[in-house]
Amino acid sequence: MTTTGRRALLVAGATAGAAALVGCDSSSDGAMRQPTAAEREAERVARAEAALRLRAVTSARGLLERYDAVLAAHPALAPRLTPLRRSVAAHAKALGEGGTTVIPATATASPSASPSAGASPTPTATTRATAAPAPVPADPRAALKELAAAARAASDRHTAALLTAPPEYARLLASVAAAGAAHAYLLTEGARA
Repeated sequence: MTTTGRRALLVAGATAGAAALVGCDSSSDGAMRQPTAAEREAERVARAEAALRLRAVTSARGLLERYDAVLAAHPALAPRLTPLRRSVAAHAKALGEGGTTVIPATATASPSASPSAGASPTPTATTRATAAPAPVPADPRAALKELAAAARAASDRHTAALLTAPPEYARLLASVAAAGAAHAYLLTEGARA
C-alpha cells in the first residue's frame, strides 16, 4: 500500500469516527448534537480531496478511452501506442487508489442519512455522458496529433490540480502530469522520426 493509500485510510477512518461521534449524545430525547467545527472541517477536507481524486481519475480514464479509440481506428499504430496506453492505464489506477468515502458530519434527526457517493473514484454515467468521444481522424498522423493534444490537455489538468492537492497526492499528480507531457512529446516528435 502506498503512503497515499495509508493517508487516505487515515482520513477515511477519522471522518468515519467523527461521523460516529456526531450520533453520540447524552440527551434522552434522541436528538443529535451539531457537529463541531473540527468535524465540519474534516468533512470539508475529505470532500475536497474526494472531488479532486474523481476529477483526476476521470481525466485519466478519458485519455485512456481516447487511446482505445485511436487503436481501434488505426490498429497499425499498436506497437507505438500500446506501451503509452499501458502507462496511462496505470496512471488512472494510481490516481484512484486510496479514494475516501465521505460520511456527512451534519446532524439529522433521522438515522437514514447515508454516506456520500460523490467520493467514489469511478465516474458515473452522467460524468461520461457530458464528454462525447470525438471521432478519430482517418489519417494516422492526424490521429496521433489529436491524441498528443489530449495527452497535453490531461497533463495540464493534473498540473492545475496541484494547487489544491494534499502533498502526497500532489506528488503523484505531478508525476502523472510529467508523464503526460512526455507522452505528448513522443506522440508528436516521434511521428517525425
